[in-house]
Amino acid sequence: MSKQTILGRVTQLARANINALLDQAEDPQKMLDQLIRDYTNNIAEAEEAVATTIGNLRMLEADHKEDVEAAAEWGGKALAASRKADELRAAGSVADADKFDNLAKVALGRQLRSEKEAKTAEPTIAAQTEVVDKLKSGLDSMRNKLTELTAKRDELVARAKTAQAQNTMMDAVKNIDVMDPTSDIARFEDKVRREEARALGKQELAASSLDAQFEALDDLGTSSEIDARLAALKSRKAA
Repeated sequence: MSKQTILGRVTQLARANINALLDQAEDPQKMLDQLIRDYTNNIAEAEEAVATTIGNLRMLEADHKEDVEAAAEWGGKALAASRKADELRAAGSVADADKFDNLAKVALGRQLRSEKEAKTAEPTIAAQTEVVDKLKSGLDSMRNKLTELTAKRDELVARAKTAQAQNTMMDAVKNIDVMDPTSDIARFEDKVRREEARALGKQELAASSLDAQFEALDDLGTSSEIDARLAALKSRKAA
């Protein structure tokens, strides 16, 4: 996987609009679960790729450091050889002096080569460092997004369970609504009311029958009084 591909994927995932994805999902919880799996897998893949990129950068930095140190070392050797050549030439040993001057030239050549290699590597190191910084930032954003996704998933599950519990409770209340004429409670209440009315009817009927009996006794007494008076009248006429 190239650095550009890694950086592109990290940036795309880090900038993902979670709310927009949820709005388009038929089942937000399943969508979040899938996003969490995708993010987790991509983070793991990106972490491995970024680690490799960082490792390559550290190797470049180590090589650059070696080139810089080698340039300094060869510069020191060139200086030492040149001074030795000067000493020998001053002492009259021209041949030996030329030999050390040649050694100094060899050292200077190697110094130049090490400096060139170090200088050539510097733009690459700078570019790689910038890429690594962006990759690290992208990974941090992805981890933050994963935390956000997990929190949203947990919140959604909790809200769904609460809504389900509320619906279950409302359904239960509806099923035992005493104002519902089709409910068992309403039917039982109606039965009780009919029994109460029947009892009242019997009581009223019993009271009416008793009153009628007393009225019959009153009528009987009146009739007897009339008969007695009629008999008295008849007796008075006969006398």
